[in-house]
Amino acid sequence: MRVLSVVGARPNFMKLAPVDRELVKRGVEHVIVHTGQHYDHGMSTAFFEQLWIPTPDFHLGVGSGSHAQQTAAVMQRLESIVVELTPDLVLLYGSTNSTLAAALVAAKLQVRVGHVEAGLRSGDWTSAEEINDVLTDRLSELLFLPSRDAAEHLAAEGVPAERMHFVGNVMIDTLSWALPQALALDAATRYGVQGAPYAVVTLHQPGNVDDRAVLRELLDAIERLGRTLAVVFPVHPRTRQRIRTHGLRLPDGGRMRLLEPLGYLEMLGLVAGAALVVTDSGGLQDETSFLGVPCLTVRSSTERPITCTHGTNRLVLPKRDAVLAAAERALARRSPARPVIERWDGRAAERIARVVCEGERFELDAPPAAALPHGSPRRSSRFVAGVRLPRTVDGA
Repeated sequence: MRVLSVVGARPNFMKLAPVDRELVKRGVEHVIVHTGQHYDHGMSTAFFEQLWIPTPDFHLGVGSGSHAQQTAAVMQRLESIVVELTPDLVLLYGSTNSTLAAALVAAKLQVRVGHVEAGLRSGDWTSAEEINDVLTDRLSELLFLPSRDAAEHLAAEGVPAERMHFVGNVMIDTLSWALPQALALDAATRYGVQGAPYAVVTLHQPGNVDDRAVLRELLDAIERLGRTLAVVFPVHPRTRQRIRTHGLRLPDGGRMRLLEPLGYLEMLGLVAGAALVVTDSGGLQDETSFLGVPCLTVRSSTERPITCTHGTNRLVLPKRDAVLAAAERALARRSPARPVIERWDGRAAERIARVVCEGERFELDAPPAAALPHGSPRRSSRFVAGVRLPRTVDGA
């Protein structure tokens, strides 16, 4: 069997790593195509090295550009590879432009498509990721679901249940594998925040960094947060560029640590030891929930509602006072117990490989009693499809 995996951005790499190991273990010829959507060392090469992912068989080198330019470039450069190799399956990951572009190429060439992390919806049609997710799922024959709500979204869109496989969250596979290595690096000491509570901040979503007024509010919030505890802020290249373009400045003073983008292991080590994470990243919502670290997601909706209903995540609007108030509450109310989320057990990639190689099915049985943390209210109905409701968003 020949399987072709297409990846292009940091979140894709983390999902690819455990899947590659499971497929190779079963004797699959696994061909990796890197589109080059993320192309610098900190956002790309370092992740392949740290996660023990083989050097990609093909590198398309598409680089940056508009959504249309990136999608078109991937399609143009990928098509000849798929024609030449005639894979049995094209595996796609997440919700990037590379994901959608590869889905279109494979579907039009009548090659089966599998989508890892399928069915996630925020309900926000201004988000490019939402569009990419919906269209990729529509073109995929194998849909690998990280959580139960994903099945609800797909069923509402008319997707047959036989295409869905509830395998769990493959990001947790990578986290579980990498955590001992990450902790051994002692990143907190390396960046001078050991021995006291600290926050980790990441921001890069267009809605937060492209608008000057919004970005100024968030930078002000980060600077003020740094007056009360240490803040580690790896600055995404997009964010740094927007700060320059808007004539703003990076926060300084207090106990602020401004860094270049970090490799996966360093970032994981910092997040695991943090008192608080402030982010707009999808992956960090998952990771903090698994680790039991309070997380503020600076967005009005999320495609990962389970991280709010079962995990440690809280949505907050991009306003200075809302972020600071939510941070104060999160720091004061941290639970001593880590959440337990169904099938976030480090075996999602194994289940994916069993579907691909052995034709197994992983259906959604009745939810077990342990699916909800003890004493937690059942709030998932207020988060279906990422509907934005005031009670679930701080600062609304």
